[in-house]
Amino acid sequence: MNFQFPDLTPMRPELLMTALALIVILVDLFVRKKEVIALISMAGVALVGLSLLGPGGETFGTMFISDGYSTFFKVIFFINVILTILISIKYIAVERVNYGEYYSLILFSTIGMMIMASAGDLIVLYLGLELMALSTYILAGFIRHDIKSNEAALKYFLLGAFSSGFLLYGISIIYGLTGTTDLKAIASFINERGLSDNFSLLLSVIFLIVAFSFKIAAAPFHMWAPDVYEGAPTSITAFMSVGPKAAGFAVFGRVFLVAFAAVKVDWAAILIPLSILTMAVGNIVALSQTNIKRMLAYSSIAHAGYALLGIIVANNEGLASMMNYLMIYAFMNIGAFAVIIMLRSEGFKGDSIYDYEGLAKTHPLAAALMLIFMFSLTGIPPTAGFIGKLYIFMAAINAGYTWLVVVAVLFSAISAYFYLRIVMYMYMKDPKITVSLTTSFSNGVALAVTTAAVLIIGIFPTALVEFAKAAIKGF
Repeated sequence: MNFQFPDLTPMRPELLMTALALIVILVDLFVRKKEVIALISMAGVALVGLSLLGPGGETFGTMFISDGYSTFFKVIFFINVILTILISIKYIAVERVNYGEYYSLILFSTIGMMIMASAGDLIVLYLGLELMALSTYILAGFIRHDIKSNEAALKYFLLGAFSSGFLLYGISIIYGLTGTTDLKAIASFINERGLSDNFSLLLSVIFLIVAFSFKIAAAPFHMWAPDVYEGAPTSITAFMSVGPKAAGFAVFGRVFLVAFAAVKVDWAAILIPLSILTMAVGNIVALSQTNIKRMLAYSSIAHAGYALLGIIVANNEGLASMMNYLMIYAFMNIGAFAVIIMLRSEGFKGDSIYDYEGLAKTHPLAAALMLIFMFSLTGIPPTAGFIGKLYIFMAAINAGYTWLVVVAVLFSAISAYFYLRIVMYMYMKDPKITVSLTTSFSNGVALAVTTAAVLIIGIFPTALVEFAKAAIKGF
């Protein structure tokens, strides 16, 4: 029997990223200044990013797919990694958890996300998901001396393991039904055998929806998010709110629009109430939050509800608008967390919304930056958040879901209260305590990049919109 070694060219970014993560672990043994490891990690990720420009293709049969769709998500992951490292350098030093394995764990988690985005097979998808999740569980509990961080890691681990069980059970049903875990082969089998009305198939779809909904923190599978976001290190909260969520949407899009395209009516009927419930829980519960990290956790849940509209639409326009939305969300959410980290200093956490009272009088620049990110998260023009919502709502209207967009707009209006409450505290209240901002150069760079992206995309959105549309050609 002739064995031909598979072509590894499509896996070039993943292989280089793995090499980088291993190099970072080795460097940590010899370097005392952990900032050097951060610089190596960022430079390495930027170089790996250049490898995305190479040719795509499929390898290991069709188990691993490198195409425009996966490349778009990998760009989000790389932006997420670089910005997270920038906001981490000062933060983990203040928290006294300045360990080199922090950066390697972020890289390994990102490798898992990249594998998820390129998965053409349910087993590969599971491998990527577990690599991402296991690394993130550790990162959530990285502040070992903080009981809230320990609690965050434990809750995330237990509920994550529970969701993995749902995923594996769903995969086992699909395999028993079709005899394959390949996404395209599953689609062909369903069409050829006329299984679109099969109860077992619908049951497997439900199990997969539960598993993926956990990863994107969609209600009612969101219960882990507020506690984990509050307890995890703030830099990791920013990382988790963007990367794993984008990876979850990447597999949502590929699995449901490729493998289960024939049963679109059934899974859309499940996702519509899920989307409405997610928007409702996220926006309504956020109104009563006084901890800004918990507020942004519920905000993240609400944004998952908006992005689900792109999956429900189930066409190229919907998919492109969902991808566009996630890219924008990465910039505006990490920017908001970067401002929170600015307020973090020895003996002062800056997690309460009341800590922002009078910030415009004591630190006008920090207040102005937070105002931009709050406006963008609300969806107020001319920020990028408005563009994200505009395109995803237009896609839903064009697909005949006008009533669903009306519901989404109503919940978006509710969200203005808790976002603009922060702005009101900053600009219309007198400072009760004097906050000393100790921003670092790296955090300043992250803020400059995110602010510029939010404003430039808001005013000139064409380049990003066209990039998303080009990414799904042939999908």
